[in-house]
Amino acid sequence: MTSLVETCRISPPQGEVPPEISFPATYFDIVWIAYHPIRRLIFFDYTESKSSFFETHLPNLKRSLSLTLKHFTPLAGNMIHPLNTTEKPRFRYVEGDSVSLTVSESSNDFDSLVSYAARDADQFYDYVPQMPPLKDEPEHKLVPILALQVTLFPGKGICIGFTNHHSIGDASSIVSFIKTWASICKFDGSDEELMSQDYRKHMPCFDRKLIKDPLGIDAIFWNKMRQIPIQSSTFPLPTERVRATFILEESDIRKLKDLVLSKRPSVFHLSSFVIASSYVWANLVKSGDVIGEEVDANVDEYFIFPADARPRTDPPVPANYFGNCLCGGVVKVAHGELVGNEGVMAAAEATAGVIRNKVNNKAEALKGAENWLSDFENLGEIRTLGVSGSPKFDLYRVDYGLGKARKLEVVSLDGEKYSMSLCKWRDSETGLEVGLSLPKPRMEAFAALFQDGLRLISPT
Repeated sequence: MTSLVETCRISPPQGEVPPEISFPATYFDIVWIAYHPIRRLIFFDYTESKSSFFETHLPNLKRSLSLTLKHFTPLAGNMIHPLNTTEKPRFRYVEGDSVSLTVSESSNDFDSLVSYAARDADQFYDYVPQMPPLKDEPEHKLVPILALQVTLFPGKGICIGFTNHHSIGDASSIVSFIKTWASICKFDGSDEELMSQDYRKHMPCFDRKLIKDPLGIDAIFWNKMRQIPIQSSTFPLPTERVRATFILEESDIRKLKDLVLSKRPSVFHLSSFVIASSYVWANLVKSGDVIGEEVDANVDEYFIFPADARPRTDPPVPANYFGNCLCGGVVKVAHGELVGNEGVMAAAEATAGVIRNKVNNKAEALKGAENWLSDFENLGEIRTLGVSGSPKFDLYRVDYGLGKARKLEVVSLDGEKYSMSLCKWRDSETGLEVGLSLPKPRMEAFAALFQDGLRLISPT
């Protein structure tokens, strides 16, 4: 059972931020306006007393959140979604705006929630903050962009939940907010230590002028997106899914690399990301066949992955730019190839090729950006696997004064047909952790294929 303790609003420190901040959405932002919110949960062990949590740690979380919003002020504001179609969306903070923070207490099984086994996906929504509803104003709608929740499991742990509208920023941006909040919290609600650690150069930059748009892509995207009614977000319940986490240890990744290269020696850029995503993709497609899904061998399967466009723009955008700045790759392999004996090899070869020829080629990375929306509309009709997160976003090392995180869950996978989360393994700098949300029969079939495949790899 989970019960509500309080709902409060947290603002930036009064008098320490401008009374109003406003900037336009770029085409990188507009493409995500109708997308479901991104929902993350980070679990921590916490065995101190209940009174210690409410008297010491919770006030520190609130105080440090306010100080963090001094540096990430627009997160306390809203997206302005215009009803007048001649205008474009923008983000605005005005004095008095704030972030919703929910505090709850749960007697549910913490150890089960932080396990890696398949668990009912619905139960995690007790700890996911619900975004406040839209507000109607005469010429626009106000769309909240961030909501937070802290849940205490007395004697066991704490869960911090994050829900953000994707239009305000990509994973790189949101993770920078999470890490800064954690750092200030660890220093007992003071940002003085943070500022003294040469951290200022990492503070977020919200300057939308850094995004060059000579083709007017923002107008092209907005002409399409304004036709989609924007609505308050809801949870996708019941999900009729289970969630599970799978580990690829460094030795597994090395063996898979050797296996691929033994069959496809010309493959270039065989990174851990390529290996992990290819292994998951091939086994996920095979799992459909195992449970009786009938798919023609000639049907194309697609793997879609994001890439940071900051270093790929001309001129490059600074690494601390806060907003969306993503390009990506679309990999295509025939169903019959993926379910065959060399499915992982075919997936790895195709994925590495897209990274080499498209994503890591500055002349190609953003080529055809004006067609992205049309391209993704077409992808909605075909068989795809997406990916959320990256090993470079190491949220397990986020420390709110509670030590290393116990478990990370990307709950927004439930809103996708098929998508995987990817991050560093908690217990290793070189291993990887893969999260999936699937119907139970599909998860059981995938888990068997995943584990059997690793057992069958010959030792090197």
